[in-house]
Amino acid sequence: MNLDNIPTIKGATHPTKRLGRGEGSGHGKTAGRGHNGQKSRSGGGIRIGFEGGQMPLYRKLPRRGFNNKNFKVSYQLVNVGQLEKLEGDTVDRESLIKAGLVRDNKQGVKLLGDGEVSKAYTINVCKVSETAKGKIEAAGGKIEASVVEAKEAPANSEPVEAAVDKEDA
Repeated sequence: MNLDNIPTIKGATHPTKRLGRGEGSGHGKTAGRGHNGQKSRSGGGIRIGFEGGQMPLYRKLPRRGFNNKNFKVSYQLVNVGQLEKLEGDTVDRESLIKAGLVRDNKQGVKLLGDGEVSKAYTINVCKVSETAKGKIEAAGGKIEASVVEAKEAPANSEPVEAAVDKEDA
């Protein structure tokens, strides 16, 4: 069962409460907001977590843990079944952008194995799944060994071992 085909049960839905449509409606004049006060005003109310000026709980508690969001490497996904849209037999970032399968941004490209491969492709993307690799090679294609990272390391970064050797010398 999906959310789009759930039947409505009788009595589960109610008509919308129409506010400010005259005294006879029962929701006229103050429109259910009562008289005066912050909550009766337009845009009135307090923000989430506000405790009337007392130090809120979220400020009392210490910040803990680590969030990897800033360092996560994300990829744009392309299935092998979509490669039919490409002109030619070379699959790289530029050809995928030209075909409209990926966007021209800083994310890498990962090839997934959903669909069928009809001809031999030469693949040169950041990552390839095992299923996609099997299907490409079965069709006579090849995957080039140059795995390009989405976010490249800075040019001045050195391996840790080289830095340790310099200190010892």
